[in-house]
Amino acid sequence: MPPTRNHRGDRRGRGGDNRRPGGPRRTGRPQDLVRRTAFDVVRAVQDRDAYANLLLPRKLADRELTGRDAALATELTYGTLRGLGTYDAILALCSDRELRRVDDELLDVLRLGAHQILATRIPPHAAVGTAVDLARSVSGPGQAKFANAVLRKVATRDLDGWLEIIAPDDADETTRLSLVHSHPGWIVDAMRDALGADRAEIGDLLAADNARPRVTLVARPGRATLEELYEAGAGPASHAPTAAVLPEGDPSAIAAVREGRAAVQDEGSQLVALALAEAPLEGRDERWLDIAAGPGGKAGLLSAIATRRGARLLAADLQPHRAALVGHAVDERAGVIVADGTAPAWRPAAFDRIMLDAPCTGLGALRRRPEARWRRGPGSVPELAALQRRLLARALEAVRPGGVVAYVTCSPHLAETRVVLDDVLAGRDDVERLDSPAVLRTVAPELTGVGDGPWAQLWPHRHGTDAMFLALLRRR
Repeated sequence: MPPTRNHRGDRRGRGGDNRRPGGPRRTGRPQDLVRRTAFDVVRAVQDRDAYANLLLPRKLADRELTGRDAALATELTYGTLRGLGTYDAILALCSDRELRRVDDELLDVLRLGAHQILATRIPPHAAVGTAVDLARSVSGPGQAKFANAVLRKVATRDLDGWLEIIAPDDADETTRLSLVHSHPGWIVDAMRDALGADRAEIGDLLAADNARPRVTLVARPGRATLEELYEAGAGPASHAPTAAVLPEGDPSAIAAVREGRAAVQDEGSQLVALALAEAPLEGRDERWLDIAAGPGGKAGLLSAIATRRGARLLAADLQPHRAALVGHAVDERAGVIVADGTAPAWRPAAFDRIMLDAPCTGLGALRRRPEARWRRGPGSVPELAALQRRLLARALEAVRPGGVVAYVTCSPHLAETRVVLDDVLAGRDDVERLDSPAVLRTVAPELTGVGDGPWAQLWPHRHGTDAMFLALLRRR
């Protein structure tokens, strides 16, 4: 069941509360501010398509929430966004109104309350009480009574008890998995298809999407070292030789991160960039290109490696603000331009190594962007796949004979990965598919479970990374 969204125009608070315009009502109690902060982010995601991973840190800083208060606000925000589909199914059984008739603001309060009751250690009576207080603040006393009645019903069972009702064992597999793991049904089907022969792992994969991801750092070669990150409190990562894991604390408190010599970057993202850098070439190795480089994670790593080898990276992005972010990530030897990869600003056959991290549905990063599962529908896939095919065709024109293109997506969806490759390469005899798993093993020798080639697929439930897809293509 997808989350219910109500788009009626009146979004004003009810009951004559004394909220400050544009901000939470100040009650003097930190816990009120914690919950109001989570509510404000969830509401912005639902109402304005905001990105929680960008908005929440700003809210926490503006409201001076740190430590346990910041951790609780983060859990309430991300947990609610992950669980929308499951919570809406439960709330629908506990409400005497159809959810589409519940005001947007109040519905998000109910979702936050359901998450507190069913998925945190907060005692149910306290979870109900704080949610009712929040409902009174944003919707007035009359709606607070409704919230109290609904959430008291939610609290009559634990999550497993509700799942037995909304997702019984005799339900069809897609429906049951969709409700148990709070994923839209079309994503469940797409993930199962991408697993192929390993489709029995679908439950583990969906569960991994709902697990809190580790904070992974990259030590950009020649600019920072793993030892420096370890001394700052990080520990070893699982696979990438450039990666470290920060178990707790603020990454920006680390000097190397503040100075741009290190950064927060998923380990899968690091691995595919390292694989491009290690892919076997024929001939010179001097000019590298990142076609859709924003916001700059892979470009930052590639530019550091290129500089150490005496090569130079050119990073391009269509959006000026994303190109600006890339400029902060790369070193001084790299070039950054605003350019459309489908209408190249460079000569054909000009580059030795090319990174194409193609725009995609982002289904591989649902751990870090939980709202993405509700933001797109299956209708978005054909449009994105058409763009991916155009970008890949242009990338193959831009690489010289003997050079290598890395086609990367943060999505395992077959229509965005193998189908794109097959469509673009059909009838071409000038492109060789390299053994991507073998190249990855030169970077991370103990890495397994990425496929038998020629493409490679990383998985959250196997590798603890985003579900990054990698295909290495060499022009003959």
